[in-house]
Amino acid sequence: MNLRWLGAASMACALFAPAAQAGIFDDDEARKAILDLRQKLEQSNEAQRARQAELNAQMADQLSQLKKSLLDLNAQLEILRADNARLRGQDEQTTRDVAELQRKVKDMQQGVDDRIRRFEPQKVTLDGREFMADPDEKRLYDDAMTVFRKGDFPGAAAALGAFQKRYPGSGFNESVLFWLGNAQYGKRDYKEAINSFRLLVNNYPDGARAPEALLSIANCQVELKDGKSARRTIDELIKHYPKSEAAQAGRERLASLK
Repeated sequence: MNLRWLGAASMACALFAPAAQAGIFDDDEARKAILDLRQKLEQSNEAQRARQAELNAQMADQLSQLKKSLLDLNAQLEILRADNARLRGQDEQTTRDVAELQRKVKDMQQGVDDRIRRFEPQKVTLDGREFMADPDEKRLYDDAMTVFRKGDFPGAAAALGAFQKRYPGSGFNESVLFWLGNAQYGKRDYKEAINSFRLLVNNYPDGARAPEALLSIANCQVELKDGKSARRTIDELIKHYPKSEAAQAGRERLASLK
């Protein structure tokens, strides 16, 4: 019985021996495969770490360049802001300068216009007539008439006589002769007054002042005690200007001379 069990055991060992060796072999191969896989995984991880480090370095470099670019852009923006502020200031100053220049040009133009007006002939309406007169011409006439209105007959006669000499062809001359005769009459220079009134009648027979001038001549002749000449002058007045107010006054005066 023991011999039979030993034989069975020996046979069993013989049968399981190859399977055991195969199991040992499989464990070694698996261990080796695991080690190889682990090694490859480690290598892969190392490569990934290296790659990650490289990417990190690249990103750091890019970030550094980006920061530098941003700083440069900020610096340029500050320069642009400063330039804009300077240009804005220049624009404002330019606007002020242009406005000041325009004001000066306007003032100069106004001054030129004023000076031109001092010499530019002006339209004057006097005693129903229109004519052109220089500014100085009108000013001298107005000044002479101001003196006359003040009752300064000698001064008015001098001013009107000076005007007549300076502007012999003036449109004011009919009026100048009339008021010159009145100023001479006012200072009792009747003969000179007659000469002035007669010159007016001869030069401006159709003038508005001609009838009054003839009546004034008659008045001067009355003052000179020359009634005969006064009547002839009034007759002349009535004959040439029968419908005038001066003729009506002359008729009344003529009645007192008879």
